[in-house]
Amino acid sequence: MMRRRFIAAGLATIAGAMSPRLILGRAARSLRILVLGGTGFLGPHTVRAALERGHSVTLFNRGKTRPELFPELEKLRGDRDGHLGALAGRSWDAVIDTSAYVPRIVRQSAELLRDSVERYLFVSTISVYASLARAGIDETAELGTLPDPTVEQVDAETYGPLKALCENVVSEVFSERSTVIRPGLLVGPGDPTDRFTYWPLRVAAGGRVLAPGDGLDPVQFIDARDLGLWLVYCLEAGFGGTFNANSPQGFANMRILLETCREVANVETDIVWASQEFLDRHEVQPWSDLPLWVPRDGEYAAASDVNVERAEAAGLKVRPLAKTVADTLGWFRTDRRGDPELRSGMSPKRQAELLALLAAGTEG
Repeated sequence: MMRRRFIAAGLATIAGAMSPRLILGRAARSLRILVLGGTGFLGPHTVRAALERGHSVTLFNRGKTRPELFPELEKLRGDRDGHLGALAGRSWDAVIDTSAYVPRIVRQSAELLRDSVERYLFVSTISVYASLARAGIDETAELGTLPDPTVEQVDAETYGPLKALCENVVSEVFSERSTVIRPGLLVGPGDPTDRFTYWPLRVAAGGRVLAPGDGLDPVQFIDARDLGLWLVYCLEAGFGGTFNANSPQGFANMRILLETCREVANVETDIVWASQEFLDRHEVQPWSDLPLWVPRDGEYAAASDVNVERAEAAGLKVRPLAKTVADTLGWFRTDRRGDPELRSGMSPKRQAELLALLAAGTEG
């Protein structure tokens, strides 16, 4: 059931061919970058990073999601499925594809742009892996498959395998000119899911906060701003191949996350740890009821513990956890004032019920 909730060179070649130092400020050479999408969550952070580094950006999308963003940029209108005419006859140094889920649709853009862009960077997901049971899996792990590879309905079961098929299309069409990035959970300002936001908000509210397990279960995610900047850097450096993109293994666990939230919020908060046995008995689900939590010895351990050595060797850096927590709190309290309901996690009422059972020393 948890699967429903998660919604090529070797390291030696990288070490010899890549400089892992990302120099902040403007890039040495300005690139003309086409972004397919660009107005959702990761897209705007990527566009801002590209602009700050001195690149020229063109957006291609339907103009339906936040069309007011980036009024200074060239915006080409169309649809990924069969309406790519605005791209014909144009050329760019690179394309960043953040908005594709179906291989047939990816093939349309990849084949159209094959001779008009130098590099195709496709944003995939760690959900492509056939199994997430083994912590520390790297980019060589087996990918998920579909009984019917022509299916196009995107749901919790098909999302990962469809993304794997999309990767195959990009690699087939662009060969060594392709770059595939497999991020974990994206977090930070602008997050539409609230899976990370749940914890800073819960802790900042003060009082007693229900927390899962013993606090040692790892958590792994990546601030969308860090990922966006690194995507641009990959284009600047010409990095090809496939990369897991997440915070480093050992970056944080549930206890570090919640203690950091408490320090940033600077409030009196009592973090109450509930055993996995208690949570199981009361049908509290990892990841959905208590976001980010994945038991370290469970069937989906790798969802919060993937190997990112290859991306680190290619210059991926992540900001301090406290910075992401503080900025997420600030964003929610300003931009989300008119929409204060959390979209993930258990309700305050449900939390209070479970905390009462723990306080009474009864299983209910």
